[in-house]
Amino acid sequence: MTPGNIHLLGIGGAHVDRRGQVSGMFVPGASNPGTMREEVGGGVFNALRNVVRRGGHAALLSVRGGDGAGEAVARAIAEAGIDDLSAVFLDRSTPSYTALLDREGELLAGLADMSLYEMAFARQLLRSRTRDAIGQAGAILCDANLPEAALAKLAGAAAGKPLFAIAISPAKVGRLKPVLPALACLFLNRREAAALTGGRSDARPETMVADLRRAGLERAVVTAGAGAIIAYDGDRIHAIDPPEPDRIVDVTGAGDALAGTAIVSMLSGAHFPEAVRHGLAAAKLCIESAQSVPVHSEPAFSDALALVPEMRAMA
Repeated sequence: MTPGNIHLLGIGGAHVDRRGQVSGMFVPGASNPGTMREEVGGGVFNALRNVVRRGGHAALLSVRGGDGAGEAVARAIAEAGIDDLSAVFLDRSTPSYTALLDREGELLAGLADMSLYEMAFARQLLRSRTRDAIGQAGAILCDANLPEAALAKLAGAAAGKPLFAIAISPAKVGRLKPVLPALACLFLNRREAAALTGGRSDARPETMVADLRRAGLERAVVTAGAGAIIAYDGDRIHAIDPPEPDRIVDVTGAGDALAGTAIVSMLSGAHFPEAVRHGLAAAKLCIESAQSVPVHSEPAFSDALALVPEMRAMA
């Protein structure tokens, strides 16, 4: 399957992202000078934009309100070249996520205003239009912005198709527990892995993988910030050190870049370890940019990929 023929259906977050970054040392409980910027983001939406950047064909099913923020989300989806299958609730506010970053671009705190996702996603999975879209897709990508009931419906409707997922946060990853055996791959970080299994975020890789496998998850990519990434597929465990960025501007969207690019690579025929390397190249370019999904040339991507080391087998 070539990238241009890939039809990945994303079901999940597409909302307004606000990112405030302090310009000096962060002082809790005080007014901190800094800058605020706003763009459309969301785990699934960011990942799908990376899929399209790598030549794939993507469609998105999300939910939004009938406000100005919802109009901004609709424009961003159209500008990204993604088919928009989303539902609009005229009397509701569009979900949003507000992040506060330190001067190095690392997350200090985040606030998710996403009640519409809780209210509406499960109903959307019952629509015949949604089921038709699932039936026509080559693969499905979801995130843990969906409530547990919606995820269960999606896993049933997507049976027989590759179903990928993004964990989103330690607070939300538990929603994925009932559908872990149905996932083709889950993208998460160590804190999310610990929240999912009840283990420790600093556990040895073999222990962490064993915990995830006992939970029913047969394949995953587990990130650790600047630390080694663990990618396992059944009994095969690989580790890889992410390439050092030229500079850290903003880490927002790096995990989504990794997920979307690795997925499109896998669907294009790349072996799992090589697909993860492609994802890390996209994540590097993301971290070095103020945009959550930066525009970059094919030579720039190739240069970034050349800096990603080969994965080393652990078991």
